[in-house]
Amino acid sequence: MKDQKAPSPLPLWGSASFSPSRQLKALPQRGSGEGAFSAVLFDMDGVLFDSMPNHAYAWSHAMTQFGLEMTAYEAYLHEGRTGSGTIDILTQRYWGRDATPEEIERIYAAKAALFNTLPKPKPMPGALEALTAAKSLGCKIVLVTGSAQARLLESLEQHYPGFFRQELMVTGFDVKRGKPDPEPYLMGLQRAGVDAEEAIVVENAPLGVQAAKGAGIFTIAANTGPLEDSILKNAGADIVVPGMMDVARLFTSSSFCR
Repeated sequence: MKDQKAPSPLPLWGSASFSPSRQLKALPQRGSGEGAFSAVLFDMDGVLFDSMPNHAYAWSHAMTQFGLEMTAYEAYLHEGRTGSGTIDILTQRYWGRDATPEEIERIYAAKAALFNTLPKPKPMPGALEALTAAKSLGCKIVLVTGSAQARLLESLEQHYPGFFRQELMVTGFDVKRGKPDPEPYLMGLQRAGVDAEEAIVVENAPLGVQAAKGAGIFTIAANTGPLEDSILKNAGADIVVPGMMDVARLFTSSSFCR
């Protein structure tokens, strides 16, 4: 397990080991001129908000009252999965069966209640810059999240005013099959009215990366949590960068805007 990265200011291109020229070569070859990419699909937890430490704490601590166990590290591995899907994995492991709808409701309510007692997550450093850069390219901004945490969804307009519209949002309330199934990102493409080759996804979680790649979309992984880079790369990420400020710098590079 790698150490949690501190949200301190990054040097140019995020870290000394990060090579922008090598990463930019991975960008899909598009035509020149404005509109080379029509939409950028953003995950929320761990991308727009530094909320995953709270989610990991809530999952790992709330489950114990039901005789279930999940480490904080495992919570990062399951990030993006629907709450019911995560609960079923745990109940299969410890109870030998899926949870009933009533049990799912009770277990998820306990997790959500604990989550809501924690300090409000702050915007992820670099996320505003990445959104601004994407918007300046004329791209549609689409939210694709497995979250059904109303408090975070309500925070979008407060922290990122003018970037997100309800009709261009896909949340845990909208999908039947959460990440790693491609359904959330396929729905995001449909709502944006674009094809997969016209879009780019910004993710931070291996299941989210798998979902995006399953939908056929070029995917940038911002590794804002404790997982090893190799986990995101093995999940299919086309580019792995240290943080969201690096995503913003990719978006503003001449190579991206070709």
